[in-house]
Amino acid sequence: MAAVPATPEDLFARLVDLGIATTTIHHPPAFTVDDLGTEIAHLPGIFVKNLFFADAKKKMWLVVAPSGRRMDLKKLAGVIGAARLSFGSPERLMRVLGVTPGSVTPFAVINDPLAQVQLVLDAALMTAPVINAHPLFNTMSTSITPADLLRFIEACGHRARIVDLSAAAPA
Repeated sequence: MAAVPATPEDLFARLVDLGIATTTIHHPPAFTVDDLGTEIAHLPGIFVKNLFFADAKKKMWLVVAPSGRRMDLKKLAGVIGAARLSFGSPERLMRVLGVTPGSVTPFAVINDPLAQVQLVLDAALMTAPVINAHPLFNTMSTSITPADLLRFIEACGHRARIVDLSAAAPA
């Protein structure tokens, strides 16, 4: 990670440099999609939940799924090919992705040039017309197409694994 994490302005500049069009709205701080309620109800597309994990083999994972997706961590580990998963600490999250809990986002790969974090995107996201995610802070939501999100991720030196996470649903 860079000594200083990227700001939303850095992120937006990178997206512009890549020719990626996005739309961003400001809103009260939101740690979950439910926190926003009507603030974002008018936005098209799908909202994401972002889960940062470390596994028993010290690998780090960022799993991005539709906000309503429920997952069993034991099943999820098997589906993505991880050892036993546990949530990554706030310190590790800041060190490798440059964000705080509640602001986790696929855009945070901008702060992980060494690709230390394995990025997994739920296949359900790829069928949405638009994906909405925080642009490094939870006081904004940025809309981007799935194809442009993948292009951004690749430009940051990451390769997202697209996985059907429905098999990780609780029994």
